[in-house]
Amino acid sequence: MQLILITGLSGSGKSVALAVLEDAGFYCIDNLPVAMVGNLVESLRASGNDRVALTIDARTGSAVTGLPEQVQRLRAEGIDVRVMFLEAKSDTLIKRYSETRRRHPLSQGGLTLPECIARERELVAGISDIAHHVDTSDLAPNTLRNWVKDFAALPVAGLTLLFESFGFKHGIPLDADFVFDVRCLPNPYYDPKLQPLTGCDAAVAQFLRGTPDAMRMLDDIHRFIADWLPSFERDNRSYLTIAIGCTGGRHRSVFFVEMLAEKFRARTRTLARHRELGA
Repeated sequence: MQLILITGLSGSGKSVALAVLEDAGFYCIDNLPVAMVGNLVESLRASGNDRVALTIDARTGSAVTGLPEQVQRLRAEGIDVRVMFLEAKSDTLIKRYSETRRRHPLSQGGLTLPECIARERELVAGISDIAHHVDTSDLAPNTLRNWVKDFAALPVAGLTLLFESFGFKHGIPLDADFVFDVRCLPNPYYDPKLQPLTGCDAAVAQFLRGTPDAMRMLDDIHRFIADWLPSFERDNRSYLTIAIGCTGGRHRSVFFVEMLAEKFRARTRTLARHRELGA
């Protein structure tokens, strides 16, 4: 049985993620109390539902802190449990609530919207270590949909290594475990022929491969990750996100992500994402 748990902050895109899984054939339930997860899973297994997706978040109150224990127990029973944690910057969440004019789920206690967001972060903080993080602050809905599809199709067990390119001028991703800055390298953007291209294009790759400092930095980052990856695997981490940033997130960082992902694919499950390209 495959069970995907969508959690995180209200307004971060959980409804979008659940809709993607429903369209993919998952049996979906929104806002399930943590205490009911075990009984529900047992019932659905008995009825032949082998792909299930649930959203569980702070709407269930302080009981959400018991989710890691539930996940551990279900995995011990042989269920393929994957947890996706969606988050976003506070100013982004405030803007989204202002645009939709919706009330925050924790607003009944007389808290302001920023206070509700801060309180929710506290409630769900304990889930972070068991989840795959996605920062939706600067993501288009279609990009989030594609990332959810990738997540659902990942093989079971072990550590998944995720490389993500981004542009510093758009902000550092909240979901990054490590951040590397490649802005010190020559920028293909200033070559008129390379400016409209991206780091996925052969001409940009050729430009950076011909830059000794770029290849030395690439080797350094690769060696750092390779040296420390076993420690994260021993720590039973399910996901490790490496963010590579340049100025605009379209040339140098994209090239680095593609190269690093290629180097590690033979060693562990690896994903490559490009935030500013929507891919």
